Amino acid sequence: MATKIFRGLILGAPASGKGTISDRMVKKFNLVHISSGDKLRQQIQDKTPIGLEAQKYIKDGKLVPDDVMIKFIADELKQVHNKSWLLDGFPRTLSQAEALWEIAKLDLAVNLVVPFQVIIDRVKGRWVHLPSGRVYNEGFNAPKVPGVDDVTGEPLIQRDDDKPEVVSKRLEQYEKLTKPVAEFYRGKGILKEFKGATSDDIWRRMLACLAVHMPLHFSTQDSKL
Repeated sequence: MATKIFRGLILGAPASGKGTISDRMVKKFNLVHISSGDKLRQQIQDKTPIGLEAQKYIKDGKLVPDDVMIKFIADELKQVHNKSWLLDGFPRTLSQAEALWEIAKLDLAVNLVVPFQVIIDRVKGRWVHLPSGRVYNEGFNAPKVPGVDDVTGEPLIQRDDDKPEVVSKRLEQYEKLTKPVAEFYRGKGILKEFKGATSDDIWRRMLACLAVHMPLHFSTQDSKL
């Protein structure tokens, strides 16, 4: 049956499990996943005008300006104007959120709320296979052989920005920037917050909400929500 196009986004602090939850939403409901970070890295790799401009700021350790990010996301959304999508990694500031609302009225903004101490403890045990981006964590999703990637057998590393003191600063910065964004969507009446210490906990809490929102927009063979 004909279904309404769905437009949504997901918010969540670094290491909150946003990638895991996004992946589950995308697969479950057949959404186009628009990860601003992945898309921007591809633009940089392809040396597009936006990629070259963004790279100048990233090389200097600066945030890409709002006007550049807004134009970049607007161009990405034009390519999926007739599809249902989930935006991930944007907006990060209130001005970005306001600009996005002018581009596309959203149906749902999901905010993952994970205690900061849980995130810090989680990140301390995180190991990364840099070439592929695969992430492992001691205690859950641990590599089959400690310190070694399951697929390639290559060594894993712990990144400098996963140190507790660095993570704490990143979380403080995230909260400062993103709290006004969450409040913006709360004011629009579309913000849904889900609290939990693990992605599985959060996903279980989300399903009841998604069961209300998604059938309005999708017909799916999988009715087991």
